[in-house]
Amino acid sequence: MRKFHPLAVAAERQGKKIYHLNIGQPDIPTPAAYFEAVRKFDKATLGYDASPGNPGLIEAIRRYYRSLGVELDPRDILVTTGGSEALLLTCLSILDPYTEVIIPEPYYPNYTTFVHAAGGVIRALPTNPWEGYRYAKRERIESLITKNTRAILITNPGNPTGVVLDAGEMRMIADIAKEHDLFLICDEVYREFCYDEKFGVPTMARFADIHDNLVIVDSVSKRFSACGARVGCVVTKNRELQQAILKFCQSRLSVATIDQIGAEALYSVDAEFFRKSKEEYRIRRDTVISGLRNIPGVVVEVPMGAFYVMASLPVDDADKFQHWLLEKFEDRGDTVMFAPGAPFYETPGKGINEVRIAYVLKREDLNRAMEVLAKGIVRYQREVMHITPEARG
Repeated sequence: MRKFHPLAVAAERQGKKIYHLNIGQPDIPTPAAYFEAVRKFDKATLGYDASPGNPGLIEAIRRYYRSLGVELDPRDILVTTGGSEALLLTCLSILDPYTEVIIPEPYYPNYTTFVHAAGGVIRALPTNPWEGYRYAKRERIESLITKNTRAILITNPGNPTGVVLDAGEMRMIADIAKEHDLFLICDEVYREFCYDEKFGVPTMARFADIHDNLVIVDSVSKRFSACGARVGCVVTKNRELQQAILKFCQSRLSVATIDQIGAEALYSVDAEFFRKSKEEYRIRRDTVISGLRNIPGVVVEVPMGAFYVMASLPVDDADKFQHWLLEKFEDRGDTVMFAPGAPFYETPGKGINEVRIAYVLKREDLNRAMEVLAKGIVRYQREVMHITPEARG
């Protein structure tokens, strides 16, 4: 997705303003506690921290999970350089060459990198925009399990779809993992951002009967609007897996000391921060959905979590459309960027006309971005696809 960066730089040099809906970089201010904690650091030497993670940070994470009704031992938590390293070390620890991981598609593209780095193979669980990308169907999941299957990997709430599993769906997937003796890797970095109260703050960690199968991936990046801190963690009670991941943690010595000090302070942020953040994202989501539903031919469902929406656009190729928007189009000096859908799929040919939009801008900017997108689609259809207004209906 970063391949469009040179085109964006060139467009901005031409004087165009770009509404960036392509990257999940929140604009909500990082809590001041992070910076205050870093400023208070007064040691004369900045040394390595403990390989499993700073003890103070681990204790802060334990308190956070206790607030969710989950009791953890300190050794159940291994601090990592962001959620990305947590996923990579998990894959390296549980996968052998040609073993398989079932992942609902569309999914976060870096999952492909992590699984392939470990020699694994992705078995894509198909979804579609007309069903709102929902994937919690027992028969569909079990149809993909083979003798080589090692794990199921899900994101809840979902990136890029915003799908949130309800309690029954979570229990069903947990049961499948337990019955087939599979690892269940749950990327839960967006768990605070659910827009229907029935979901609460979802976590698979509450299912005590699957603790030996379960791996939770967590991070401060999205929860606390602190993407640059690069602090995440693996949470698992599987002792063998703990030791395997710990060896990787020891080989890279430690996560950045200063970042861990700041991250520990983030876990002291009160619930009001999450309430305000979630309400702001809810309003932004509704702004984007309203704008998309006013564009003829768009297929989109209301996402229930995270801060993304996946939509099918009435264009022939979203990648080609993005190139055109940056190189050939502007409306009063403005254009827009999104993430084309194809890289979120393992299956060739899927997602060609789909896009992921991150609603991480202010409401007025999102309104303008949707206006620019709508005008761009009309012109693209006319100038590139050669569709007349009559044909559009």
